[in-house]
Amino acid sequence: MGKKDKKRRQERPSMKEASAEPSQGATLKDLLGKATIDKLKAQAEQMKQEEAARKEQQRKLEEDAKKQEQKRLENDFAYLLENSDKNWSKYK
Repeated sequence: MGKKDKKRRQERPSMKEASAEPSQGATLKDLLGKATIDKLKAQAEQMKQEEAARKEQQRKLEEDAKKQEQKRLENDFAYLLENSDKNWSKYK
């Protein structure tokens, strides 16, 4: 290692020294205007509402499918026979 290399190393800060200093950059909130942030928040809220509506619709579809299946099973004599109460004396 020559004298020039030693001088270069002394002049440049090492990676550890550079990362130890806190960066004083602007945050995203500072870079974006208040209107843009409000627009993004409104868009996020709208997406949450759409997701809730989609989940509610899916739940209703599943509930309707269960009702349809139960109605079909109630018309199936074999199903009724297998799943009915075996104690017929209650119904006299």
